[in-house]
Amino acid sequence: MNGLSGKVALITGAGSGIGAATAILLARHGARLSLTGRNEVNLRRVSDECTSVGPADTQPPLIVIGELTCETDVINLVDATIKKFGRLDILVNNAGIYEFGSIEDTSLEQHDRLMGVNVRAAFQLTMLCVPHLIETRGNIVNVSSLAGTHSVPGVLAYSMSKSAMDQMTSCTALELAPKGVRVNSVNPGVIATEVLLRMGKSEEEKAKFFEHIGKEVHPLGRVGEVDEVAQAIAFLVSSSASFITGEHLHVDGGWHAVSPL
Repeated sequence: MNGLSGKVALITGAGSGIGAATAILLARHGARLSLTGRNEVNLRRVSDECTSVGPADTQPPLIVIGELTCETDVINLVDATIKKFGRLDILVNNAGIYEFGSIEDTSLEQHDRLMGVNVRAAFQLTMLCVPHLIETRGNIVNVSSLAGTHSVPGVLAYSMSKSAMDQMTSCTALELAPKGVRVNSVNPGVIATEVLLRMGKSEEEKAKFFEHIGKEVHPLGRVGEVDEVAQAIAFLVSSSASFITGEHLHVDGGWHAVSPL
């Protein structure tokens, strides 16, 4: 992961899952971090781990507690980041929510909630960060989903939100390329995150679910781990990916390559 030392990275949803794993990995490579989320306890735990694995002379992460669907919280997040570090090199739009629902049973409230968190909040944050990223010729990684590029029944509004994020990735990649800013996405399959682990099932039911979804859906025969997605993000934000923009990198055990029978 070349060129990460000293870079300033803003990561949303950094208190758990992919966001936390990405923060810890970037810290290990010497990045300076601005971490945001809603759970202060989780963010402080991640911050402490980032400090423990990072170089001794690296500034401790900035923690900003906020709700990304609140416009003033998003403005405060960007302002606080620039005030502390004086620059921004990397934006990781990771925060998101996942809910089940089809066209027959998804309410407008559920649709608006998913679009608000997964799309509108990321749009506003990106819009505010772009001037700073242009100054540093930085880059953006959006955490999307396989459901953004392939139809997955039963998660309609979620899939729509991730398709929108993929279009935002492609369009902003083209718009910002002349200004030296790269924009990419990672599109995970099923990843063993806290979101899925909190499905309200028993431990036995969870184990059966992950075994089924791993063997039946992913050609590699298992679900993914958060560290595997974090590695992909770290690659894309590093100078090792300096000629890559507008890419949608599937981290899904080969699920995207499966042809319907």
